[in-house]
Amino acid sequence: MDRLASYKKYQTKQGQKWLFKMDTGRNPLTGKRQTTTRRGFKTKKEAQAAALNLEQELTTGTLINNSNLTFNEVYKQWYADHSRTIKKSTQKTIQSKFNKHILPRFGNLKVKEINRAYCQKVINEIAATIKSVNDIKIQINQVFKYALKMDLINKNPLEHVSIPKEQKELLKDHYDLSEEERNYWTKKEIRQFLSITQAETSIRDQVLFHLLIYTGGRKGELLALTWDDIDFEVGSLRLGKTLFYDQGEYLFQTPKTKKSTRLISLDTSTLNSLKKLRKEQIEAKLAAFNSNNENRIVFTRGDGSPLRLAYPNEKLNILIKKHNLHRITIHGLRHTHASLLFEAGASIKEVQERLGHSDIKMTMNIYTHVTDYLKEQTAAKFQSYIEL
Repeated sequence: MDRLASYKKYQTKQGQKWLFKMDTGRNPLTGKRQTTTRRGFKTKKEAQAAALNLEQELTTGTLINNSNLTFNEVYKQWYADHSRTIKKSTQKTIQSKFNKHILPRFGNLKVKEINRAYCQKVINEIAATIKSVNDIKIQINQVFKYALKMDLINKNPLEHVSIPKEQKELLKDHYDLSEEERNYWTKKEIRQFLSITQAETSIRDQVLFHLLIYTGGRKGELLALTWDDIDFEVGSLRLGKTLFYDQGEYLFQTPKTKKSTRLISLDTSTLNSLKKLRKEQIEAKLAAFNSNNENRIVFTRGDGSPLRLAYPNEKLNILIKKHNLHRITIHGLRHTHASLLFEAGASIKEVQERLGHSDIKMTMNIYTHVTDYLKEQTAAKFQSYIEL
């Protein structure tokens, strides 16, 4: 379309100059029409030539829209679209990352003026404070990719920005086998821990930790278990939902991927533990079986409400500290299950299906970790034997 430009003479310290104003079309995010002003031309003829060149660039799409939107404004537009495609728990996580790490550093800056040097500086700063800097970088990149798609910028300033490594990371292999970094327990450590839970915790907590270790289920999956998920006759457990707490309400959600919905077999020991818990709840007429818990959730508090998502983490940390156990996380119990499955001779495919890994690379990472660790122990066993 023909764009009308207006020209004007103005006075500067260096003498008279010319400027022009031109309608550059609608802002793709706000829908409002916008104009651009170009100054500093010595003659009207120069201004007219520049205006003609600008019109050609706008017509052919070779000029990026002259938007003054801030990063925060672009983020809001991106999130409005993106939030429709993700679960509430993911929405909450993303908002937390932006509010805590990203918007304070990018929010008020014009998105078109953010450059690669500044992005690298920000990533370096975040990397110095948290380990999950790559997750933050992924979220920042989402906004820049959106801005690029909407013709608000002509290149992504986050491209080629690297994540710095700590010195100790540069000195070790990708799979660090050091005792400090080991986030799983050996068979001996598992037996010790289960003995402790038997002696010091409630039947509910005993069964919860037993399931975490014996099924490799995710914490959210197990806290969302209902009694109808367990088939005592067949000896199976259905995992197909997770528990999420939002604004004072507990919600069931579908898992991240289709692979996460799975039916797994249970051993006799695990079935007996679950039967024991169920029997105790029925005999005690706990709230788990009254109207406060219509979904008949397996792991509840005294009033029938689900356990807090943080509870297993807190309980595990208390027991580890009290008994000076090797420190692992709740996720480390899932890693433990996979590791012991491999040691017991399970195939990579079997472990992938049991753990609900959507990508076999996740399973392979654990497999490589375990086999490398076992190789390392071979030398130690030989030394121990020969020095007897």
